[in-house]
Amino acid sequence: MYLFSTTGRPPGVPHSNGLSRAVPAFAAIFALSRAVPAFAAIFSLLQADPVFAQAASESGWFNADRTQALVLGIILTGAILLYVVLASAGRPLFIRKIAGLDTVEEAVGRATEMGKPILYVPGLNDMDEVQTIASMNLLGHLATIIAGYDSRLHVPVRKSLVMSVARETVQQSYLSAGRPDAYQEDDIHYVSDAQFAYAAAVDGIIVREKPAACFYLGGFYAESLILAETGNSIGAIQIAGTARPPQLPFFVAACDYTLIGEELFAASAYLSKEPRMLGSLKGQDAGKGIAIVFILAGSALATLYSVTGSETVREVSEIVLWLFR
Repeated sequence: MYLFSTTGRPPGVPHSNGLSRAVPAFAAIFALSRAVPAFAAIFSLLQADPVFAQAASESGWFNADRTQALVLGIILTGAILLYVVLASAGRPLFIRKIAGLDTVEEAVGRATEMGKPILYVPGLNDMDEVQTIASMNLLGHLATIIAGYDSRLHVPVRKSLVMSVARETVQQSYLSAGRPDAYQEDDIHYVSDAQFAYAAAVDGIIVREKPAACFYLGGFYAESLILAETGNSIGAIQIAGTARPPQLPFFVAACDYTLIGEELFAASAYLSKEPRMLGSLKGQDAGKGIAIVFILAGSALATLYSVTGSETVREVSEIVLWLFR
């Protein structure tokens, strides 16, 4: 790994001597030595609390029934940290192509050539929903591209808090692109809390302004097909994404590209190429791969036991499947 090797460092990274590598390690050891007494003092205070002491005596300090959760947590955390280190050191990480995200710049360029706006619908949920948070991250990246192309972005929202976050996100994107004068606050506006009133208003915007590109990214419900069919009727390029399985068939049928499930959450890392986000994404995938291997191995051993009746095979299969009970 680049972290421990001086010969395997990525191009453009200057050579670092042993002292520069040792200093962070000594600093971490010093911080740990200062933190241990503090944790010990807190622990002793907790022990002196009668309520805490009674709870500890009744349940014990370690719940053996949750050991598999601890082991899984350690495996997943280790995989994420490993890939974050590799990505931060400049090691290229393979991320499979997502066609819908690769087409974003093409859609914006087409809208600019046609002199038409771009419509972005962040879903119907509030900011306490993870899909909306992922949608805001994508909106920031899209706004940066739009600012560079000098196109117009139209964002109708259903929740007032989403409107505030979207305005802040888009404004920051325009500032980072060097085009603060092009930011129009009124293009990001509140419509209605009512589901189908909101859908009708967005349909009206699509019919009147005829955007060249429509993005539907976030949490959607019964209005998904209404929005997508209206955008399809005007010939717009449509890119949709949601983690709600019941709405995916409608987006697949009516849109040009669809981000399916976790692709919506992976989009931020895919577009930004930020090392920590990429490392986290790859680490989670590695954790899923390990889980799949253990499940398949355990299933194969359980099948072998049912055929042979070997107690050794049964014991091994129980150990393998123990993590996922």
